[in-house]
Amino acid sequence: MTANLAWLRSAGLEIVLYVVGGMLFGRLTQFVRDRITRRIDAGFQSSDSLVRSEAAKHRHALAQVITWVVLSIGYFLVALQVLKRLGFDQLNGLVAPAAVLGAAVGFGAQRVVQDLLAGFFLITERQYGFGDVVRIAVTGQSEPAEGTVEDVTLRITTLRNADGEVITVPNGQIVKVTNLSKDWARAAIDVPVKATADINKINEILHDVGAKAFQDRTLKSLLLDEPTVMGLEDLTVDQMNIRMVARTLPGKQFEVGRELRVRVAAALRREGMSENA
Repeated sequence: MTANLAWLRSAGLEIVLYVVGGMLFGRLTQFVRDRITRRIDAGFQSSDSLVRSEAAKHRHALAQVITWVVLSIGYFLVALQVLKRLGFDQLNGLVAPAAVLGAAVGFGAQRVVQDLLAGFFLITERQYGFGDVVRIAVTGQSEPAEGTVEDVTLRITTLRNADGEVITVPNGQIVKVTNLSKDWARAAIDVPVKATADINKINEILHDVGAKAFQDRTLKSLLLDEPTVMGLEDLTVDQMNIRMVARTLPGKQFEVGRELRVRVAAALRREGMSENA
């Protein structure tokens, strides 16, 4: 009884202090991370969360990764100290944990190391960052994962799609990444018209729509330059498609594309060509 009481006052108390210290360390690390990310976001209060500079998005993702690494190392060191106080510092005491650890490493370490290495290169190569809109091809999946990047660690990438669903992708299973919001994006609108329509007249209408859209205060804040008409894109016996494109801020191509389609449809209707659109 006296021996147990002495252990509680010495090793037991140390274990409690290490666990509490580890929890406080985790809270402090997350507090520092939140402060850093808030400072990054402070310069973008007037814009949407998707409209960040590439450097800001990279710093945001890097802050998440560094936090994850620091917490992992800190918790690992605390666990070692707790095991030491429990008497696992002797060789006999380490036989059973070593056997369990060896089995775990044999079955799972290859996949974990693959995920960590893939995550390391994703971050260092700046393939995408927090707030980017991406399309990710995943091993064994016929449909790609698409959405806005909400979190990036060395092991996983978390996306939120247009339906609000959260998608978690292990970095080691990523085959191909399509970044839809890198530096700038492009909205492409194909306007179908009858094959007998006057192409020059259609081009004039589309040019006028593009010029007025660029003069609009709301749309101009999303556009990098005036929308342009690329010309005839496709031709069949009964129909031809004329393509109009616009360079936009990252992640804003869908909003701009919808607005331009509304304006094009209205312009064709005013010219009596609504049945051709």
